Amino acid sequence: MTDSLFTPFSLRGTEIPNRIMLSPMCQYSAEEGMPSEWHRVHLGTRAVGGAGVVMAEATGVERRGRITPGCLGIWSDEQAEALEPITEFVRSQGAVPGIQLAHAGRKASHAPPNEGGHALPEDHEDGWETISATDEPYPDEEPAATRRMDADDIDDVVDAFAAAAERSLSAGFEIAEVHAAHGYLLHQFLSPVTNDREDEYGGSFENRTRLVREVVEAVRGIWPDDKPVFVRISATDWLPDRDSWDVDDSVRLAPLLADAGADLIDVSGGGIHPDQELPNAGPGYQVPYAEAIREGTDVPVAAVGGITEPAHADALVRNDRADLVALGREMLRHPYWPLEAAHELDAAVEWPVQYRRGRFD
Repeated sequence: MTDSLFTPFSLRGTEIPNRIMLSPMCQYSAEEGMPSEWHRVHLGTRAVGGAGVVMAEATGVERRGRITPGCLGIWSDEQAEALEPITEFVRSQGAVPGIQLAHAGRKASHAPPNEGGHALPEDHEDGWETISATDEPYPDEEPAATRRMDADDIDDVVDAFAAAAERSLSAGFEIAEVHAAHGYLLHQFLSPVTNDREDEYGGSFENRTRLVREVVEAVRGIWPDDKPVFVRISATDWLPDRDSWDVDDSVRLAPLLADAGADLIDVSGGGIHPDQELPNAGPGYQVPYAEAIREGTDVPVAAVGGITEPAHADALVRNDRADLVALGREMLRHPYWPLEAAHELDAAVEWPVQYRRGRFD
């Protein structure tokens, strides 16, 4: 029987009720990393709306790992405790709660987009120290200083991801996603655009991929055997005229991530440098990256990017181009997209009892 958008999907001992994932999207609505009522409503609504996986936004594994002062964090027990009611509600609606564990590296300490998105220097009242593979800062209009990580810093980051995984588990999350995309810290080590180190974490492909493999191993070491670990990657830097990370590198990386403990690769693109050459962002414009990884390895993948139509999303699963379909902006516009998609595709799904009078029958 051919799998479809509404066929359940099992990874390890976790069953996802359908192939629709809320893509992790920063909400810039936390204070000192603590979730707010906004997070409870935002994530809860997408669970009510029928998403199979509700993935929380990039969540800082340490304070300096946040992108902005408004970003979510999980470096304290208090943050984990505050997230627990959210995961409990998400599960009560039949969805699987996930959390994206992240460290922004040199892209940290920025103002939220609605406040200009500019770099905040360390001496700014809302700023903090940023770290990266090298001391070259992200090329903002007025870049803030960045410190090159030493061996102790690298060990600290790996430990921070492991501690964040432990707190995420106590908070009730069932999927942990390691964020290695969009120009953030782990991507900064992967890409030769941002990594010119000459030690065991730079130079060769093996060395540049070492940190992300160590982080995945650390998270997998905490995460239970019956629960999956995802890794989000940028399949390409979109810098074709430079020595950069590309799709062939990603296909080569995927089985190494699987060996380290990853169960699914969440495939996106770009973010390492503002000079990137964006492709034509038509429907499914990043799907070929996920498809290349799926064809080149045995690792399941999530596809993302310009997927808005139910028939298109369904075809991606039916034609074995992706195992999960991640929706971002479309789920901001239409939080009940999965319920509407089920009607359009003539799939039988349960509605929340409170909303059944609104069904399309």
